[in-house]
Amino acid sequence: MTTFEFQEPGSLVSDELRMLRDQVRRYVDEVIVPNGDQWEASGEIPRSVFRELGAMGFLGMRYPEAYGGGGMGPLASLIWAEELARSSYGGVASALTVHSDMSIMHIAHRGTHEQKQKYLPAACAGEKVGAVCVTEPGAGSDVAGLKTRARRTDKGWVIDGSKTFITNGVFGDIYIVAARTDPQSKGSRGISLFIVEKGAPGLQVSKRFDKHGWRSSDTAELFFDDMLVPDEALLGEEGKGFYYIMSTFQNERLVVGALASGTSAKAIELTVDYVRQRQAFGKSLWDQAVVRNKLAGVAAKAAAVRALTYQCGQMIEEGKDAVREVSMLKAFGAETLQEVVHTCLQLHGGTGYIIGTPVERMARDARILTIGGGATEVMLEEVAKRM
Repeated sequence: MTTFEFQEPGSLVSDELRMLRDQVRRYVDEVIVPNGDQWEASGEIPRSVFRELGAMGFLGMRYPEAYGGGGMGPLASLIWAEELARSSYGGVASALTVHSDMSIMHIAHRGTHEQKQKYLPAACAGEKVGAVCVTEPGAGSDVAGLKTRARRTDKGWVIDGSKTFITNGVFGDIYIVAARTDPQSKGSRGISLFIVEKGAPGLQVSKRFDKHGWRSSDTAELFFDDMLVPDEALLGEEGKGFYYIMSTFQNERLVVGALASGTSAKAIELTVDYVRQRQAFGKSLWDQAVVRNKLAGVAAKAAAVRALTYQCGQMIEEGKDAVREVSMLKAFGAETLQEVVHTCLQLHGGTGYIIGTPVERMARDARILTIGGGATEVMLEEVAKRM
């Protein structure tokens, strides 16, 4: 089988990171790919997978060593996501990266010593699974429009509202919930973050969605009906939640870029292999110039996405403001992926339309990346504001 690889950006990738790539790729080949179809059918991945990956050190790579993590930087997240995406099972990649890079990271960045001590070791070990609860029925990419409220009482915080499209919503143990704590505030002001544990009084998982793609990750709607959490559930400073969410979005969008890069590489690899073997009109499809040129064209664009992904990773690792660049990456990477997977599906012909084939699954899974984590239109507006 053909192995399609972009040239490694050697100046950025250390021997430690290359070893990480090899280890993740081995786990993908030996565990995820053989079991992926079963997980797609069940709508979730087993707890044992989280525990195995936790024991291997993958889930806590970005967390402080003092709390069971690996103390690594953004490039580790990038490589982790890229290799998970190469499995061709987008749902698996989403469930794992939401835990490792989008939810529990809020505790690592903003939590008190006591909060980190309580939650991070279990999260690093894969014993507890994280979810981030920002999106609402009326507030998706427009985070400032959220309506979930939290009010302080003598017993703690009482939260009322709902969240939707929450990855790991059913499976999760630790929810990072955004709520408005100042009812007089408007827009981005007065939003705070809370750590909510599974089983909190008033927390209800009301619906598990049957999705177009990402079928091996669970996605749910949550309701909070007078949900009571203790005072110490407040994460960071009251009223700073919007800032915290926007800050963590930089890493989330870097991960999305890596998911797009890894998926593109796998789709191209599978398609090059297929068209070299598939015979039509007395020769292989690869021998048709139009086919070769189509694949070369999308490979060039995919290579550009990967280069931008690594540029963003380096900027974040150096502590630079990368909001403009990661917004470009989120928009360009996700939209380019649509072209890549649909070109690859087209070149697979009827085979590409059969449910269960990798290219069909990747085409379905890719669609959400232009929507989740900030729609393309919102990302381009973020870029325009900084031009």
